[in-house]
Amino acid sequence: MKLKNLKTKNDFFLAPMEEVNDICFRLLCKKAGAGLTWTPLTSPLTPQEQFLDDKPVLQLFATETKGIKEFMKKYDKKVSGWDFNLGCPADTAKRFGYGAYLKDLKKIEEILKLMRENTKKPLFVKIRKSSYAFEILKIAEKYCDAITIHPRTVSQGYSGEPDLDFAKKLKEKSSIPVIYSGNINEKNFNKYSEIFDSLMIGRGAMGNPNIFSKLNGKKEKIYFKDYLNLSKKYPLYFRQIKFQAMQFTKGQRNSRQLRNKLVYTKNLEEIKKLSTS
Repeated sequence: MKLKNLKTKNDFFLAPMEEVNDICFRLLCKKAGAGLTWTPLTSPLTPQEQFLDDKPVLQLFATETKGIKEFMKKYDKKVSGWDFNLGCPADTAKRFGYGAYLKDLKKIEEILKLMRENTKKPLFVKIRKSSYAFEILKIAEKYCDAITIHPRTVSQGYSGEPDLDFAKKLKEKSSIPVIYSGNINEKNFNKYSEIFDSLMIGRGAMGNPNIFSKLNGKKEKIYFKDYLNLSKKYPLYFRQIKFQAMQFTKGQRNSRQLRNKLVYTKNLEEIKKLSTS
């Protein structure tokens, strides 16, 4: 993808996923060949210390401009770009009015304008299928370097078929690059890459950083032991490492039995024994 002030090795990106995209997982996806990685949702009002060794795109959610300028000033030199999330369908997003529930176009423009003013790095916005998606596109074209479309409605969440025709219409009308997200895997990616500028991989990458190796024709493989080795460097919670251990069982022989055992692990040593047995 050709973006101002940013050259990516390829056009396969790791989607922003809550709980999934810790620093160790992002680093493994980058090693496997992800052209860009995204952080989980981050609030500029309740910032937590960020580990940004993979130079990710830092994704914000907000309902107002408060705190954004200061937050971006703190982290701008450490990231590859910025993203404003207008696609999260979670109940928490509904409760507080952010993500896909922020429908105030004036407020959306205020936030994107402010973000543009505070970085020279690529600025992205992620949206879903909605009746006002094309209005957001018009705003994005003023301030953003690219727009990501996940063509499911809020009510669909992450189930049901993405509306590819809707995404195509957005691409046809857009004057900026369009990144496609939704049900992409190593078997079907060609039909999307022929239409869109870049592809964003979410659930297909969970426990499976190797999807990026397959998409890029790389032979190097990533294993859970690689995640464990990285976790020694970063202060992750045990529950996070346990969560990732369960994700990495996908596709393994006797994966269900292994996950059942992992549920009852209480420390890293128990996880290590299971992951090497």
